[in-house]
Amino acid sequence: MPKRETYHVTHSDDRWKVQKEGAQRSAKTFENKDKAVDFGRNVAKHQPLGQLIIHKKDGRIQTEYTYGKDPFPPKG
Repeated sequence: MPKRETYHVTHSDDRWKVQKEGAQRSAKTFENKDKAVDFGRNVAKHQPLGQLIIHKKDGRIQTEYTYGKDPFPPKG
């Protein structure tokens, strides 16, 4: 089963960025949060298993979305 690809929408230096988990650089930066979320959602949806985690300006998690087929029933 493929590994879930996780992307984060975070705020730094007065810009919103979309960054793949584990990557050193941002995939893209935006001036407003809505555009960053739209881009991140599109990227995550196009993965076999994708996840988008949207953070507030202070860094706390606001919302989380998962895309793709989750195994059911879950193992464990």
